[in-house]
Amino acid sequence: MKRICQRSPWAAVGCTALLALPAVAVAQSSTDAPPPLQVEWNARLRHEQVDDDAFQRDAMADTLRLRLGLRANLGAGWSGFVEGAGTASANDHYNSGANGQVQYPGVTDPHGTELNQAWLAWQGSEFGEKIGRQEIVLDNQRWIGNVGWRQFEQTFDAVALQWKPAEAWTLRYDWLDRVNRVAGPDALNPAARKRLLNTHLLNASWSQDGQQVTGYAYLHKDKDVATASTATYGARWTGRLDKEGGFSWAAEGARQVDYANNPIRLAHSYWLLEPAWTQWGATAKLGWEHLGGDGRTALQTPLATLHAFNGWDDQFTVTPANGLDDYYAALNGKFGRSGLASKLAWVVAYHDYHADHGGHHYGDEWNASLSFPVVTGLTGLLKVASYRADHYSHDDTKLWLQLEWQGKRPL
Repeated sequence: MKRICQRSPWAAVGCTALLALPAVAVAQSSTDAPPPLQVEWNARLRHEQVDDDAFQRDAMADTLRLRLGLRANLGAGWSGFVEGAGTASANDHYNSGANGQVQYPGVTDPHGTELNQAWLAWQGSEFGEKIGRQEIVLDNQRWIGNVGWRQFEQTFDAVALQWKPAEAWTLRYDWLDRVNRVAGPDALNPAARKRLLNTHLLNASWSQDGQQVTGYAYLHKDKDVATASTATYGARWTGRLDKEGGFSWAAEGARQVDYANNPIRLAHSYWLLEPAWTQWGATAKLGWEHLGGDGRTALQTPLATLHAFNGWDDQFTVTPANGLDDYYAALNGKFGRSGLASKLAWVVAYHDYHADHGGHHYGDEWNASLSFPVVTGLTGLLKVASYRADHYSHDDTKLWLQLEWQGKRPL
């Protein structure tokens, strides 16, 4: 980390702030009544390095992101939140999508500022609603998420409704008017900044005895990019036999077809099978995720948190026309059950990628990460991804070093 902090004045200031400010954070008990006004923050200092064989130069992005928000609890179930976000970059040795540095590999963390969230909400005993610019995260974020990995996150101008008719049931309806994308407000490609939508999300889930079953219908109309408009219908089942460990699973199936203004006819299948076993504080899982393709079109998930799926190297944020079969194995846990070792969390994963149509082997990828607490509210992360191409893209390796500090304080 010393090398990152010495790279530029921006990084040095960021390190000083991240290391010094946690001492002023005030903890709030979960049993306390929420204060009338509360300031919330999230600061993230990150070095990202990309070695892509398609480029002669490596990308090196040193960025500092700050999100600062004010939450108001207005009483009688009403609340509001306003949050701004800004990202500073120490250099332009990467292609951010907004700086025109196309001689470098891409790192989608441009510098700039934006209004991240601004919403008003009411929550009753069974029914809740929220209107305005907001995060929307559904299930495991495979279809709808906030893309929290990037410095600018994905938010929606939307109306969100939630109803709990019974303890085990949750019903959601979200109407999306616009998506504000992670490339930021200054991206050179206008479609990468934001898109106008008329999207309806219906999600119903039942949870009981360690299991959850969810059914969904996502009717996505993209007014700016008509070929992205699709209707996706599916169901997801997750559970575990014993909350202390042992066998757990995730299984999902969906069908995606063209919708609304899409001029292209398409129909593709999606499925996920992921058994897992937890023992001695570690979890091992095997997985098979299928995104169908026919050589002309393929199943897409444009509103998802894509970095969480199909490898951290982000080779498949757009599904190839021949589709994708991702066979993977992952192991995660901590180094011990007490003391410092119990706070060091690690992940190792391997992916083997194949085409659904045509039988090609795309390539394979290794992922590994180590996260660790520094002080209260401040977390460090070391993360690496290495993709080795066969019949798709080029060899690519990415490295991240990161400090993230978050907290809240009543006013």
